[in-house]
Amino acid sequence: MTLARRIVAEGLGTALLLAVVVGSGIMAERLAGGNAAIALLANALATGAGLVALILMFGPVSGAHFNPVVTLSAAWQGLHPPREVLPYLAVQTVGALAGVAAAHAMFGLEAFSASAHVRTGAAQWWSECVATFGLLGVIIGCTRSRPGVTPFAVAAYITAAYWFTASTSFANPAVTLARSVTDTFAGIRPVDAPGFIAAQLLGAAAATILFRWLYAEK
Repeated sequence: MTLARRIVAEGLGTALLLAVVVGSGIMAERLAGGNAAIALLANALATGAGLVALILMFGPVSGAHFNPVVTLSAAWQGLHPPREVLPYLAVQTVGALAGVAAAHAMFGLEAFSASAHVRTGAAQWWSECVATFGLLGVIIGCTRSRPGVTPFAVAAYITAAYWFTASTSFANPAVTLARSVTDTFAGIRPVDAPGFIAAQLLGAAAATILFRWLYAEK
């Protein structure tokens, strides 16, 4: 598979993921009648279902990372060419922003708008660290033991993490940046994004170290 095809698949997949996350958040908020629990449930279920479909669709082409920490972890493990890390990170970020714009267009909103949704503090940062640690653990563990179930395991984990984390589990730097430019249910204030990204990087690094050791062949 050529690099061009992998890059297009990775960017398109990330864009569609953000369209699912943001679009379902907007729809959920509009239909929930002020019930935040119902809105979160709808957002979580739509995201999990979308993830399964997107990973199955794009996995054979690009690996369906859709997430800079997944790409960085794969490169660290020797599973992704180092020269392709920056192109993947760039297209994931651009794709995520495009997905937000696409979702906004479907609901008649401006392409981008800075979020006013406050998400900050130690509990939120720790939640992002735990969420990302678990996500990388699921990916590493499943790809090394039962690769065929990885799309379903990842989607199930993210759906659950929407509910067991105080941050609703962003677990993705590109998603975090993109969600800072949507002033909707899924948003995060731009000023809060760096704290989330730092926590995500820390969680991903810890998971890569631990799960590489747990699943070592020797």
